[in-house]
Amino acid sequence: MEKVERPWAALWSLVIGFFMILIDTTIVSVANPAIMRGIGADINEVIWVTSAYLLSYVVPLLITGRLGDRLGPKNVYLAGLVVFTLASLWCGLSGSIASLITARVVQGIGAGLMTPQTMAVITRIFPPERRGAAMSVWGSTAGVAMLVGPILGGLLVDGLGWEWVFFINVPVGIVGFILAWRLVPTLKTHAHRFDWLGVALSGIAMFLIVFGIQEGQTYSWGTITGPITVWGLIIAGIVIMVLFVVWQAVNKAEPLVPLGLFRDRNFSLANLGITTVGFTVTSFGLPTIFYYQLVRGMSPTQSALMMIPMAVLSGGLAPFAGKLVDRGHAKVMNIAGMLLFVVALVLYSVLLTPDQPIWMLLIPGAILGVANAGIWGPLATLATRNLPPQLAGAGSGIYNTTRQIGGVLGSAAIATLMESRLAADLPARPGGAAASTSSLASGPLPSFIQGGFTTAMAESILLPAAVIAIGFIVAFFFAKVRQPSWGAPADAQRTGTEPPSPVEADRP
Repeated sequence: MEKVERPWAALWSLVIGFFMILIDTTIVSVANPAIMRGIGADINEVIWVTSAYLLSYVVPLLITGRLGDRLGPKNVYLAGLVVFTLASLWCGLSGSIASLITARVVQGIGAGLMTPQTMAVITRIFPPERRGAAMSVWGSTAGVAMLVGPILGGLLVDGLGWEWVFFINVPVGIVGFILAWRLVPTLKTHAHRFDWLGVALSGIAMFLIVFGIQEGQTYSWGTITGPITVWGLIIAGIVIMVLFVVWQAVNKAEPLVPLGLFRDRNFSLANLGITTVGFTVTSFGLPTIFYYQLVRGMSPTQSALMMIPMAVLSGGLAPFAGKLVDRGHAKVMNIAGMLLFVVALVLYSVLLTPDQPIWMLLIPGAILGVANAGIWGPLATLATRNLPPQLAGAGSGIYNTTRQIGGVLGSAAIATLMESRLAADLPARPGGAAASTSSLASGPLPSFIQGGFTTAMAESILLPAAVIAIGFIVAFFFAKVRQPSWGAPADAQRTGTEPPSPVEADRP
């Protein structure tokens, strides 16, 4: 831990940028119809506005986390913020779908540069006994941003136009840059060698896996072009990822991903836990939004406002959750949070009926808000508690990568399941074609198929419920939080020496 005079000021300045880049993972979904009308794009093209951002965001996270260790997290964060802000301006000014997709790719790269640095800075400037409160703020920011995105997107599109979904980032980015430049400390850098072979292998593997999963539904999990298939890309990506892991294990210089980090039980379990959270948070909202708009006739803004209890409770409880984490209750809180998440999703599935009073559906949303307070901050604290400072960026990159991969998996899986349940629960279209989300999303549904559609959405919600139940089971296996293994004991402090980090200790 590096001594900093105003760590909370630094944290809040980083939260601004972190909140902005996470909102952009969900805010555009509400704007898609307006973008289609505004620049003459079709449905397949406009889907890439979101897909391109997510792809370019997740692929470099392992690399950018390590880059922060080498060049300094503040420098990499500020560079990413500049790239993200300028790309946001480019997005808003785009007059064609090709220009918009390209700008979103650049925007995702900027977000990928920023994200690992936020968590790395917290790990390095807050002592372990105060890190829980800081991680709770960081975690609740992630949770609230994923929920606020559709609400803000609906308000901006309805009031100002789709361009403002992107223009809003420009003033926020400028303010965030000034605050981070002034308040975030310049932390000590570590003289790392850069594992270029690891960079190449991880980048290629991540691209193939994420692209295959993300676009599988678009190509019906079949042929993309010529001999290239979706499953071929995914399998090739997995093979290259295995080669990457082998290289990290045998690299005697300095690997991109120090595998010794996974010797820490809590770090490994937290990565598994956050994968289930990323999957669930990304996937559970889609069936409910379809239900609100196509069965209950809500506008995009009205349907997004149904998430307000969730967002308010999640953010409001963060300070209290942080205090409990600092008192050593991270494991218990995570167990409770995961359980409440399961309960809320099962309750959603039970309550989804065509004539359910709308106010009843605010109850599971409120439960989710409480659940979030026990998930994001405690998980992040458990993951980073024992990270040695010189590997804070690498650990943060791994943690955020697994979260994003969970989100990509959730997005692909829920779309596939919804299509399957609609085909089973709805009558066939004229000519024998099965109903699908794309064919039904043109307006409110006729009453005679609302029951079948609602049943399909209720059944689909059980998938994220099952996945977050895995996270609930994982939470029981966390070790009790203790003093970080990299912290120097009293004898070492008196002699001016420090014990080796968990990674260095296992090197020959």
